Amino acid sequence: QVQLVESGGGLVQPGGSLRLSCAGSGTLFRLYAVGWYRQAPGQQRELVAVVTGGGSTNYADSVKGRFTISRDNAKNTVTLQMNSLKPEDTAVYYCGLQMPTMRWGQGTQVTVSS
Repeated sequence: QVQLVESGGGLVQPGGSLRLSCAGSGTLFRLYAVGWYRQAPGQQRELVAVVTGGGSTNYADSVKGRFTISRDNAKNTVTLQMNSLKPEDTAVYYCGLQMPTMRWGQGTQVTVSS
């Protein structure tokens, strides 16, 4: 059974930075791609960034150049470094393990506001 736990959310001013972490359990974690997703109130969950088991990455256009996703397979962790944050980045952020059946963490709130 794979479990995911996110951490690192909080309140930050526009232009600030936050670092989110996703810790996974089990030996399967390192085999699959992991994505960071976000869901704002009244909106659908959207993919923000993804990293494959081999370390290839891809980003939504809205965060390119500002967010960086990385993984450490030895520690079973995936990190999302978020810089130059904007109010529209406000959402609950989830990490998702892209197994045949998705596995989700509980989410962490990110609020960008002055």
